[in-house]
Amino acid sequence: MRKVVLPVVLAATAAVVVASGAPAAGATTRTAEQAAGGAAKAVVISTAKLPKLGTVLVDGKGRTLYMFVPDKRKKVTCTGTCAAVWPPVKLAKGAKPVAKGAAKAKLLGSDPDPTGGRVVTYDGWPLYTYVGDTSAGKATGQALNLNGGLWYVLAPSGKVIKKKA
Repeated sequence: MRKVVLPVVLAATAAVVVASGAPAAGATTRTAEQAAGGAAKAVVISTAKLPKLGTVLVDGKGRTLYMFVPDKRKKVTCTGTCAAVWPPVKLAKGAKPVAKGAAKAKLLGSDPDPTGGRVVTYDGWPLYTYVGDTSAGKATGQALNLNGGLWYVLAPSGKVIKKKA
């Protein structure tokens, strides 16, 4: 009797999983992105007006974006511990940066990230957020000398803004 019960239980479980639409063990599910043909989500670079700084670049969630002086408009140099404090704005494979607000599409690009993938650039500067900015509209990383160099916000023109917030 035992030999008959186990196959019946397994078959019944498989039928319930298939009927419920849940993936069976070991099966993979497709994301909406994959179902739509694999198009990766765009990374939005926009602008916001901040007190004492004027109009600066922000990400799609309104978080202030920074440039790192040691990058010298050439390559991403903030990695490891630095990137834990100043996360780079990463591009998913196949994703494109998109300009909104006063940001200029012609100034957007990307550079290889030494840790893998690509980082969004603006006028050649790799872009980063700052963990100290706990919400949109904050610029607590402005003019900090931290993790090996100075950090500044960028104007939509690409100009580095060096005044303190």
